[in-house]
Amino acid sequence: MRCAECGAPLDDGRTCQDDFYTMLGWEWEYQLLDVHHLMVLSYNLQHPSILSPDGLTVSIGLLRQFLEEGITPELMRKRMSAAVDSGTRTFTITAREGAVGRYAHPITWTMRASDVVHAGVDQYYESVRKWAESALKSLECED
Repeated sequence: MRCAECGAPLDDGRTCQDDFYTMLGWEWEYQLLDVHHLMVLSYNLQHPSILSPDGLTVSIGLLRQFLEEGITPELMRKRMSAAVDSGTRTFTITAREGAVGRYAHPITWTMRASDVVHAGVDQYYESVRKWAESALKSLECED
């Protein structure tokens, strides 16, 4: 069986969400927080139904800025605080009925959450960075 969104093989009844929670657990237990933003974006972009169409567009832009421009999460929070404030934001980030993120064409992902988990906690930073870079490359191939 494979994940309907990212195509990851689902072995032993595991889901992509299980891998996501494993990574969150590692981040908490081992304080591996320096790549949290890349992990969440990579996961969400490979599972676009989590996001609204606007949330999907914003997330692609965020990943691009983090990787290509080297923007830090702290600087990004300062830049975007007003735009994403739930009290003033004019769009939804997460999917809602009638507003679910999807790509115009299927994306061929070369690395997924399961690959990060299989690489293990000792390779976490390197694996997440590699995953984020591969996700952006896959998205750019579809542009």
